[in-house]
Amino acid sequence: MQVGDARRIKLAVQRQGRLTQGTSSLLRAIGLKFEDYQQRLLTPCRNFPLDILFGRDDDIPEYVADGTVDLGVVGQNIIAEKDARVQELASLGFGYCSLVVAVPKDSGVQHPSELNGRRVATSYPHSSRTYFESLGVEVELVQLSGSVEVAPSLGIASAIVDITATGSTLVLNDLRQIATVLESQAVLVANPQSMEQPGVRQDVERLLTRLNSTLAASRYKYIMMNAPRAALPKITSITPGLKAPTVVPLADPEWVAVHTVILDEEFWEIIEKLREAGASQILVNPIEKLVL
Repeated sequence: MQVGDARRIKLAVQRQGRLTQGTSSLLRAIGLKFEDYQQRLLTPCRNFPLDILFGRDDDIPEYVADGTVDLGVVGQNIIAEKDARVQELASLGFGYCSLVVAVPKDSGVQHPSELNGRRVATSYPHSSRTYFESLGVEVELVQLSGSVEVAPSLGIASAIVDITATGSTLVLNDLRQIATVLESQAVLVANPQSMEQPGVRQDVERLLTRLNSTLAASRYKYIMMNAPRAALPKITSITPGLKAPTVVPLADPEWVAVHTVILDEEFWEIIEKLREAGASQILVNPIEKLVL
């Protein structure tokens, strides 16, 4: 296929679930225009050669791996469970969760190795089996499709392996975490064969440029401040910016305006250091897009 062909790429996303809102918001943030009615399974983007398929998250890795779609947005936990042969393109910064081993709160078990010979309930049999085999621990896996947390209280199993985002569900069911199997977040994945097609790869790279600029922007704040010229070396060491801060002379030759960006996660610590260095009138702005 040549670059000029009218081949539209296909993207599979979760129809309804914990990744749905984050995925929809991100796609709109990168400028895609589409309808996402619940009853619609396939919808075209009006301003990009992309069709969006709405499906079950469990099916998305397979859709991508077998070439039904070119791209997918799915949790890393699902990819690991399905052992899907897909190419991970980008971490998306939402849908964070962990696959954990948990036991009843009053259980004497402190480490997964103590579960040797016991029953463990899970809806993630492949990931659980791989994890316990890596520890050399033999367990009897009981596969459940839902309500895994109640398995210990019903006497079905001595422990569970399940997904948790905040740990609140474990607490509500009188469970405590004893180990983490894997950490997960939403990722953009691709079919490796699709990425070998020039036209598809070109459009995917266009999407990635938009995506990476939007994700980068969410991690930074743009700040402007006034500072004594003598404080510039200290300020530059505190917040060097992406390459170097922009320094603008003011009417008072002893003062300058400094423009730079800082990581959002370090915001308050850096602001405090800047004030100690002599910066004042600090103005903070969000960044809509950041093309690096």
